[in-house]
Amino acid sequence: MKLAIIGLGRMGANMARRLIQNGHEVVVHNRSREPIDELAGEGAIPAYDFDEIIANLEAPRVVWLMVPAGDPVDEQIAELVPRLEPGDILIDGGNSRFLDTLARHERLADTGIEYVDAGTSGGIWGLELGFNLMVGASDDAFAVIEPAIASLAPENGYLHVGPTGSGHYVKMVHNGIEYGIMQAYAEGFEILEQSRFDLDLHAIADLWNHGSVIRSWLLELAAAAFEEDPHLDELEGWVNDSGEGRWTVEESIALDVPAPTIYVALASRFYSRDDNAFSHRVLAALRNQFGGHAVRKAEE
Repeated sequence: MKLAIIGLGRMGANMARRLIQNGHEVVVHNRSREPIDELAGEGAIPAYDFDEIIANLEAPRVVWLMVPAGDPVDEQIAELVPRLEPGDILIDGGNSRFLDTLARHERLADTGIEYVDAGTSGGIWGLELGFNLMVGASDDAFAVIEPAIASLAPENGYLHVGPTGSGHYVKMVHNGIEYGIMQAYAEGFEILEQSRFDLDLHAIADLWNHGSVIRSWLLELAAAAFEEDPHLDELEGWVNDSGEGRWTVEESIALDVPAPTIYVALASRFYSRDDNAFSHRVLAALRNQFGGHAVRKAEE
């Protein structure tokens, strides 16, 4: 199928590449020119303004936004909606808050434009391994975009979870769970690091991934981080939170559902900005390993 991707950062560019590799025609656009030129050299159709995006698509047009949550999404929508027609499909694949997604869907209801949310997980590894996709959409819109969704995802790696808004809701909770799992690993490795024994954390992380009940991809990434920097001396234990953990906590409060592990994991990220604990360096290393998220290097 043919579709456009707007936003060629870590995720968007690799999504475009994976689609091209699977035989789709991909129109690419970005605020800066260099990523467009790079992907054009790999088989993408370059579009340097919004009119070019539309001119290179055929009805029903499919435009996939991979831009930061918040105002950037609304800015793209404002540019695109006057150029789109009823039946066209606009997908937000970023980490937007589900309440914002519902509000945008309501604002677009009278235009006839289908608004879809695709919670996207896979980080910088998605090109190689595939992107896990949680899609909120009408049945009709999902039927149109499913060929692209199937190409982006690994086997059994996508699901039409419900109507518009549900994709970002499921991704929000996914990231809340991620906070809790990462926090448990971080605390455990700090205990090992501070113990009376001279322990090889890389070897232990690798060991646990062979048959233990806590084996996981995150643990594989921890092993990779310890192999590169055995005591994470090169990192500062400053851990950002990009919103989804906060939103999961707020939703748990709204629903009267206790989620103490996620609460504490979020609070630990706040603490990380005032100290340099080893557990926070583990969290920073894991975020960098799976998502390419920026880290702060320790001062010499």
